[in-house]
Amino acid sequence: MGKKILKVLAILSGILIFMIVMAAGYIKAFLPNVGPAPDITVELTAEKIERGRYLANHVMLCMDCHAKRDFNLFAGPPKAGTEGAGGKLFDEKMGVPGQFVSKNITPAVLGDWTDGEIFRAITSGVSRDGTALFPVMPYPHYSQLDEEDIYAVIAYLRSLEPIEHEVPAAKPNFPVNFLINTMPVKSNSQKRPSEDEGIRYGKYLVTAAACTDCHTKMEQGSFVGEPFAGGNEYPMPDGSVVRSANITPHETGIGSWSKELFVQRFKAYTDSLFTPHQVEPGDFQTIMPWLMYADMKREDLEAIYDYLQTLPPANNTVKVFTPSQ
Repeated sequence: MGKKILKVLAILSGILIFMIVMAAGYIKAFLPNVGPAPDITVELTAEKIERGRYLANHVMLCMDCHAKRDFNLFAGPPKAGTEGAGGKLFDEKMGVPGQFVSKNITPAVLGDWTDGEIFRAITSGVSRDGTALFPVMPYPHYSQLDEEDIYAVIAYLRSLEPIEHEVPAAKPNFPVNFLINTMPVKSNSQKRPSEDEGIRYGKYLVTAAACTDCHTKMEQGSFVGEPFAGGNEYPMPDGSVVRSANITPHETGIGSWSKELFVQRFKAYTDSLFTPHQVEPGDFQTIMPWLMYADMKREDLEAIYDYLQTLPPANNTVKVFTPSQ
């Protein structure tokens, strides 16, 4: 009787292993499957390039990840001349399952890409060669944006100075090196609401800025905290730890903030009012790119505030900074 049970278990184990191997083979061979890059040509008008510059630098913050930030200065402003060159590392210390480095998105690399290939990478997470991008690049959010806004970003990227800078390939941990092929999404573009639609327009901007990705606690690439409740940890080079703030309308978040206070929190870092100061080891630092968000239009910041006030309040007190020991 015992031998019969062992034989059945062996057969079941063999079937299970076979199914796992077949599933892994399918994932590697046939995914991602978001369709071909669209056949589009983006018109490089001054207006479109300017819209793309605004989005890439002050809303979507492409240049936050795809430029070199100087964390010797407060809030780590991007270094002039590195815009689009890439090289920012996302690894296990930031709750990411592996090592992922932001790509060079200047014409030095993208010059040979079609507009459709760039569009697919931004909105679906599939590179020119068909490989999947890890969603530390927030394409699940960008997939929901108006196609015209994505076209504007493409036009802006075409206008950048080419920078020859090679970055390391991604090194996802097991089993993410297999599962990453299941992560790309098909574009689900939505028309941008008009500015007078208040909350709907604010939600669109929050989606474009991917606020939830930083302001939701993450472990091993998965969100484990309440949305927008903060607490995600970012180790700094000196050993200190920065945590994202709770931005829900709870008293532990921004529940007591007025709209004007919210807007001024950003506008305090405009060029005319603020010069980034040197940060010594152990001094308070932040990864929040205040200097980039500072130039967002006041109307856009107000709309974001209006939308955040509609979120479920999350009771989560966050200690935003712990100095190095």
